[in-house]
Amino acid sequence: MSHVQKDYQALKQCVDALAPLLPRIEATGQLMVERLHAGRTVYACGNGGSATDSMHLCEELVGRYRGERRPLPAVSLNTDSSVLTCIANDYGFDQIFARQIEALGRAEDILVGFSTSGNSENIRRAFQAARSKGLTTILLTGKDGGSIREIADHSIIIPSQNTARIQELHTFILHAWLELVENEDWN
Repeated sequence: MSHVQKDYQALKQCVDALAPLLPRIEATGQLMVERLHAGRTVYACGNGGSATDSMHLCEELVGRYRGERRPLPAVSLNTDSSVLTCIANDYGFDQIFARQIEALGRAEDILVGFSTSGNSENIRRAFQAARSKGLTTILLTGKDGGSIREIADHSIIIPSQNTARIQELHTFILHAWLELVENEDWN
């Protein structure tokens, strides 16, 4: 069996193992819809490939996924390089997302953290800051969920040890959420 065939088989197994999590995926997506209808903001963050998941979710909410609708408030905490470098320089890399949540977050907003391990210190600190400000936190992770799952309001843990498979299913989840958003009336 080739490497591509092995990767395909591993992805199929992960997709099949995701079935028990579908109600949780739908519930967190509905929560996002409710909060967006109430005028709240979705924030997202991640490191490396998970940073691009953060940006992907937010750009689709502000722009559009497939259908025409009004723009929705969403901010990827990964995108402002001057803010990131200022905070990293003055407070340390572990504070790059928490400091932004402290500045921007409001009660009833949502923070989505993408972390394949669930152990990223800067995500953990962002979740702690979010909790203290009354934001709802949603963790998309894998492996055993890591330490962040203990402080997240909602955790969706992809049943895999493979970072690539975890990230592939994170993309499925954010697209599933966007489908729920786009099926709403935003007039």
